[in-house]
Amino acid sequence: MKGAIAAIAFLTRLPVPQRWADVGAFPSAVAFYPLAGLLIGLLLAGVGWAGALIDPWLGALFATLLWAALTGALHLDGLADLADGLGAAHGDRDRLLTVMADPHVGSFGVVALVLQLLAKLVLLQLLLPHGWLLLVLVPAAARIGPLVWARMLPPLKPSGLGAAIAQAAAWPAIAAWMLVLAAGCWFAPPLLATFLLLPALALWFRHRVGGMTGDVHGAGIELAETGLLLAAAVYLAA
Repeated sequence: MKGAIAAIAFLTRLPVPQRWADVGAFPSAVAFYPLAGLLIGLLLAGVGWAGALIDPWLGALFATLLWAALTGALHLDGLADLADGLGAAHGDRDRLLTVMADPHVGSFGVVALVLQLLAKLVLLQLLLPHGWLLLVLVPAAARIGPLVWARMLPPLKPSGLGAAIAQAAAWPAIAAWMLVLAAGCWFAPPLLATFLLLPALALWFRHRVGGMTGDVHGAGIELAETGLLLAAAVYLAA
């Protein structure tokens, strides 16, 4: 229970008792990242479904706004930092890390943020109001990603969020969530894309970045969410 509440505290802006959000609770929180994603998905589906009763675009707008608000734009920030780093580094690993650590957002980051939010808005409009179950499950499936990437790729910094996730992620938790995901695919077949998407992102991160940081984990969650939303939209349209 402590790990689940700590995961909600770290990954969302939902109010939880402060004593559950201390740094010491972080290792136990990592294994429960997908559970926090499930809570996010439930809230998104509820708001999206309610808005879609008026118009699917309104439901999509409500869900997109809530998605950013619930996470405090934490993962969007990682996506922007990664885009800025890749755009400015030109293959220089040290410059990549320096740019990613800069708190300012550059032009590459702005473009990435705009495209990501537009992609989610359009894909959510295609899912609502009938794909609410998929919307519940997508954030949970995407948050299995950090556990997998932390085992597949080395942290780029000796300290920081990427290193902390690498120390906390364990194969038993990954195996358990993969089994849950496989069961969920029976009810939501588009989630099968997760088994391809997460390793594909790991390979891309290895090629372009060389390892993991907190920003890369956040960017990965955003990209995984969009990829799964696309898979869901294609499935519903078929």
